[in-house]
Amino acid sequence: MRDKKIRKILVANRGEIARRIMRTCRKLDIRTVAIYSEADRHSPHVREADEAYLVGPAKAQESYLNSGKIIEIARACAADAIHPGYGFLSENATFAELAEANQITFIGPTPHAIRVMGNKITAKQAVIPFDVPLIRGSDHAMADQKEGKDLAQTIGYPVLIKAAAGGGGKGMRIVEKAEDFDSQFERAVSEARAAFGDGSVFIEKFVQNPKHIEVQILADIHGHTIHLGERECSIQRRHQKVVEESPSPVVDDVLRQRLGEAAVQVAKACLYRGAGTVEFIYDGHDRFYFLEMNTRLQVEHPVTECVTGLDLVAWQIKIAEGAPLTVLQQDVKQRGHAIEFRVYAEDPFNQFLPNHGVLSTYTLPHGPGIRVDDAYVQGSEVGLFYDPMIAKLIAYGDDRQDAIEKLKKAVADYHITGVTTTLSFAPFLLNHPLFLSGNFNTQFIQDHFQAQPSLPPWMAYAAAWIYDREVQKLRIPG
Repeated sequence: MRDKKIRKILVANRGEIARRIMRTCRKLDIRTVAIYSEADRHSPHVREADEAYLVGPAKAQESYLNSGKIIEIARACAADAIHPGYGFLSENATFAELAEANQITFIGPTPHAIRVMGNKITAKQAVIPFDVPLIRGSDHAMADQKEGKDLAQTIGYPVLIKAAAGGGGKGMRIVEKAEDFDSQFERAVSEARAAFGDGSVFIEKFVQNPKHIEVQILADIHGHTIHLGERECSIQRRHQKVVEESPSPVVDDVLRQRLGEAAVQVAKACLYRGAGTVEFIYDGHDRFYFLEMNTRLQVEHPVTECVTGLDLVAWQIKIAEGAPLTVLQQDVKQRGHAIEFRVYAEDPFNQFLPNHGVLSTYTLPHGPGIRVDDAYVQGSEVGLFYDPMIAKLIAYGDDRQDAIEKLKKAVADYHITGVTTTLSFAPFLLNHPLFLSGNFNTQFIQDHFQAQPSLPPWMAYAAAWIYDREVQKLRIPG
């Protein structure tokens, strides 16, 4: 880690997160370098950078995942640092090592932390000495079906079989009864191998109707770690988030302190530095359990920025420069309420199946408390090569009800034609009694959104799974 001013950053990403990083760089008077694939040649993030370079063909493996080419560009343009954003190479320890080996600062955690937390089994093993609450289950990879079945019998059904290197719901199977275990185990291993190149799985007790709560942390290289409160992330489809908010409507001050302290301990378990997120499963009865740590900036970081007033990208850069945290834990206050709605090129009425096309109309909402972090402009093409997220629509209000009302108006004022988007799902959600009460869990969409698909559900889910496997590179093992 070099203790020096960063003057030029190569943003090793695309779309809205590249634009988001560049906004903070401009405020800090840091020059930016964009990389782009052939498919992204005319993307806004390319025009907004100080310099831009073609990195390769449209396929992610040949462009945004081409670590050697990215390092070559960074060296050629004399970039001081690389910011990986999220997805692609952001959690690739080998890429972080490659950057540092070329005297380029990697704006993120150490390769050690990425490796420890990038595998759910090693992550669990790392936090055990720090008394972080864990769900009952295996503490090692299970290749032997019989061993797994015996453990499932011991901890009791239902159980969850999960890919050790997994994310995004891939390689994950819920088993309700013993007679289903063998077939579900084989499917989980097969999915994990196809998605991550690693068929390792582990088993844990399945928590019924959980909430998904996560905690944002910041850690510097001087041993200081703080948490910035929690985010509620329980509105999901295919185990991937659609809506996030901060603070959670069900977390009180006592539970918030417990969650925050546990998150800080997780960060200490891997000697973390930078911005990271610790995810927990909450059972709704005052019990929570460590799920995983995301060793990068989260998609939903804007809601934390809204309620704390902190610029997380700016802090990532300062920490990478070697600066100490000047924000103490007692300085962190959550003021007001923020909700983020992810606008995807997906059809909610067809099992949230991704689609593509040209944005023939693209008009953004405006007003007090409204923030839009987006990837496109009118006339842009939303293709099939990358994640289908168009934008993040964030509403910030004095309280949760104020934020909801502002978000409703913003949804009504957000006009998109040319592709089908998740905006059509928003009115259902924002007016649903369970959402309004805060009494919802990760099964909300599955249990309450009764859309009539034009494809049979199995076919729609199969198509979505194939899409995820082929084009969404959300976690690349390193």
